[in-house]
Amino acid sequence: MSIKVEELMTRSVVSAKPHQSVEHVRHMLENNSISAVPVVDSNGHPLGIVSSTDLARELKPNTPVSHIMTEKVYTVPQYDDTSIAARIMRNHNIHRVVVTHEQAVVGMLSAFDLLKLVEDHRYVAKKAPTPSKRKGSRLK
Repeated sequence: MSIKVEELMTRSVVSAKPHQSVEHVRHMLENNSISAVPVVDSNGHPLGIVSSTDLARELKPNTPVSHIMTEKVYTVPQYDDTSIAARIMRNHNIHRVVVTHEQAVVGMLSAFDLLKLVEDHRYVAKKAPTPSKRKGSRLK
């Protein structure tokens, strides 16, 4: 069963502009009960991402968010399979990916969103390989 990213993603994305202050973004996270926001240009294309971890450092409140954002943004198209997003998160040790459509931000997908697949029984783990009965087999 192939589940698409758009089926699980959060659609109402709160985003920041590069010139906005660290204090402003901190309030955005608190007021929306979220842990990260993509930083976007005027066309909605991702430039970076800022998480609550980035904001936990000692920073001047008026520092532009562009000075602290992580510029390497991992994105996934909304029509990709969730397995692609999961692989990106696992391979890069990140908790969320930015979802795009025609390079513009349309959603966010977190590791918690992927857990819904397990919780809703839409994902079934494969059984481990059966050990070989041949002599000299490496699986035992």
